[in-house]
Amino acid sequence: MKLQLKEFLKDHAEKSDGDKCHNENHTHTKILFLGIGNDMLGDDAIGPVTVNKLSEIFKRRTDIMVINGGTVPENYTGIIRRETPSHLIFIDAVEMGKEPGHIRLVEKDEIANYSISTHAMPISFLIKYLESSVDAQIILIGIQPKNMDMTQSTLKKDVISSEVEKSIEEIVEILKSILN
Repeated sequence: MKLQLKEFLKDHAEKSDGDKCHNENHTHTKILFLGIGNDMLGDDAIGPVTVNKLSEIFKRRTDIMVINGGTVPENYTGIIRRETPSHLIFIDAVEMGKEPGHIRLVEKDEIANYSISTHAMPISFLIKYLESSVDAQIILIGIQPKNMDMTQSTLKKDVISSEVEKSIEEIVEILKSILN
């Protein structure tokens, strides 16, 4: 996964000095992370938990923006359009039929093939809308959840399975090593 993320972000690393991006009309380079999920549903909190960690790490970086979109990521389309990122990275729980904690980079064209999180609007619709208004490379970092049960989460506040927590830490470390 590290190599795939490096390749995806290669353009950012090469262009972070303000040179033009892949589009001749684009004169900036910015990475925007959008965490998606419900922090009351166990492992569905993957997105919010991950971006909260990334926000702390990259808080002084002007070329990296981190948003906790929660269960309504569509509410942040205005901010995303204003920020005009060159790279848009969604982070969410993705039901892939794999072992809990399995991490996969899901290309934007594949997103409709997976069961993703518990929010109202399908991410594929959100991506289609953003593609029409933002010239960004888009990808989803998906983690296979173990438990997205509200009963477990309400009994034990902020419950994320150990498998998923380990994967979140792995993603954070990979992004930190690539972007720092």
